[in-house]
Amino acid sequence: MVRPWEVDPAADFKRRLGKSAAELGESRTTKDCPDIWELDNGDIAIVGRDATTAYSGRLPLGVSIGADERLVVIPGSMLRAAKPDIADA
Repeated sequence: MVRPWEVDPAADFKRRLGKSAAELGESRTTKDCPDIWELDNGDIAIVGRDATTAYSGRLPLGVSIGADERLVVIPGSMLRAAKPDIADA
């Protein structure tokens, strides 16, 4: 079955959206920080804590996690800090 969207593993990191976790006080080191990046093809890469197991049994109606997908969590302050860098539709 062909999906309407697929990850392009050839896409490169273009720019960080928002501030780093260290800048926001959300990390003590630079080795394991959550992050949000725009890729050069326009897709968004999220580095966060894998919470798939913790949330999989209580997803809202209509939400599912595919076998090759993971639910990740980042600090809310990171997404709020990225808002000015995210273009409107």
